[in-house]
Amino acid sequence: MMKWMKAFGILALLLFVVACSTEQPGSSSDNEGGEGEEASGDETTKIGLSISTLNNPFFVSLRDGAEAAAKEAGYEIKTVDAQNDPATQVSDIEDLLQQDIDVLLVNPTDSAAIVSAIESANQAGVPVITVDRTADGGEVVTHIASDNVAGGEMAGEFIAEQLGENGKVVELEGIPGASATRERGEGFHNIVDGKDSIEVVAQQSANFDRSEGLTVMENILQSTDSLDAVFAHNDEMALGAVQALESQNMLEDVIVVGFDATDDARTAVSEGRMDATVAQQPELIGEEAITAAGKVVAGETVEEFIPVELQLVTE
Repeated sequence: MMKWMKAFGILALLLFVVACSTEQPGSSSDNEGGEGEEASGDETTKIGLSISTLNNPFFVSLRDGAEAAAKEAGYEIKTVDAQNDPATQVSDIEDLLQQDIDVLLVNPTDSAAIVSAIESANQAGVPVITVDRTADGGEVVTHIASDNVAGGEMAGEFIAEQLGENGKVVELEGIPGASATRERGEGFHNIVDGKDSIEVVAQQSANFDRSEGLTVMENILQSTDSLDAVFAHNDEMALGAVQALESQNMLEDVIVVGFDATDDARTAVSEGRMDATVAQQPELIGEEAITAAGKVVAGETVEEFIPVELQLVTE
């Protein structure tokens, strides 16, 4: 009897030890921490950002604002540079879509050419947000930018005021097909076309590029008898125009207004080499894009257009 009771006791002890060693997963504090880490990893938001060109300081600032905001929010972000080539941008976006991104941010090189890439994102179920420039088609959740029409009007009003509503003006246009080109030009003409004594003597594209702005402005000066003002659709072209005017000793007599308020343009304004620039806030545009992306992923509703405030820099 004693032997039997001793054997029963040993068996009971063994069963207790086995029960302790086979505790259900997740019951310990270590396992709970592991599950939390795995869930956190699964929830990481992945954002793709396609920039038209990083050869323009404005878009470098936009990228920096987006990447800093993404890092602060704990998101992953992949940025690609289309180098102002619509075909490259479409290819870049196709690559981003293969990387299982949750949201696509697009700064179109060409508003029409980008449509096929946006439609690819739509088919893949990836929400699209456009920044600074709009797209002509495809489903876009929201657009984040300054009001380019209002900015063009701001430039036109400043030039008209400085000229006393009388003078000859050159307009350096951006990339044909870009929404910013259309909208800034529209706003500018909303003002100057209503002034009978202001004549736009030349309108030519310099593709938002400083060296092209220099070349185009040099060519215009060779065929223009007199000139009172230049409105460039961005600061890079305005700075190119400044170089051309300086080489002809004409800068003191010509008003030059740009758009974007890049660091170089602000310096030129403070030095008196440019008269004004319309200030966008590219870093804020990038930050707002990341905020909107986070809301979209969380299933929240965002406005169709999120405006970023403009101001005229004259000193």
